[in-house]
Amino acid sequence: MRNKILMIASFLAAIFVLGSCLKDDVGPDWTSSLKGKMYAEVWNAGFLTIGLNPVPDTVTFKFLVNIASDQPPTQDITVTLASDTSAMGRYNRSKKPPTNYQLFPYIKIVDPSITIKAGTRNGYVHVQIWHADLLNACDNFMAPIVIKTASGGVIPADPLNQGARLMGLPIKNPYAADYHVTGTFTHPTAGARAIDRNKTFSTVTCNSVQTEVGDTGVNGLTLTINADNTVTIGGSYSATQPCVAVTGQPNVYNPATKTFTLNYYYSGTGGNRVITETCVRL
Repeated sequence: MRNKILMIASFLAAIFVLGSCLKDDVGPDWTSSLKGKMYAEVWNAGFLTIGLNPVPDTVTFKFLVNIASDQPPTQDITVTLASDTSAMGRYNRSKKPPTNYQLFPYIKIVDPSITIKAGTRNGYVHVQIWHADLLNACDNFMAPIVIKTASGGVIPADPLNQGARLMGLPIKNPYAADYHVTGTFTHPTAGARAIDRNKTFSTVTCNSVQTEVGDTGVNGLTLTINADNTVTIGGSYSATQPCVAVTGQPNVYNPATKTFTLNYYYSGTGGNRVITETCVRL
């Protein structure tokens, strides 16, 4: 059985808004034409994201479905939900420039149908996703969970307004982690000093990370891991001091040992500061 990680996208039910115009209670935004109508909506609807580790474990997120109306429902309301690729497609086309989200393939709506009791307005829906480890971290994935039907004359809100949770599911960069770093920082006048410390490598894109330049405390070094596991050096120590690869020396990533071997420098008064590092994932 998979280990379960609970990641909750949840929000307290205070004031629920449909688009920018529908509220639970009568007010200036609830026009006379809406009197007596009821809408099924997702609170804080639309696009949100949760980052996924590239592991097989199950992740659960939840969101609140609300009945927006000038009066609470007087009967039980059954609301059904489903994954809807057409809503995802509409979202992609609505952005400028268009986005390219695709359906996350391992998904289960735990509560495809919920009952909102008479006199109340809301209930939670839970969604499970798993096997982020089988997917390409450079692709864009989404779980587009849409309100499909509602009983009792309740109107499902439009998915691109308040009728869906469009959950973006970026897969975290597999190189982002803490590393133990050993090596040498060679100053042109002060000489060499040893580097022996832990560093955090943070995601920039699906195949690049950022970390500290040598042992300077400046988080400016960018590493892009190429298809052949060579590493392109980027970033800078300052606006006028870019990090540059040392010609003829290796900048590579070993996926078997999860180790970076780095040779780079940045310029400064008196000459270059040359840095040699071996970074082993902890």
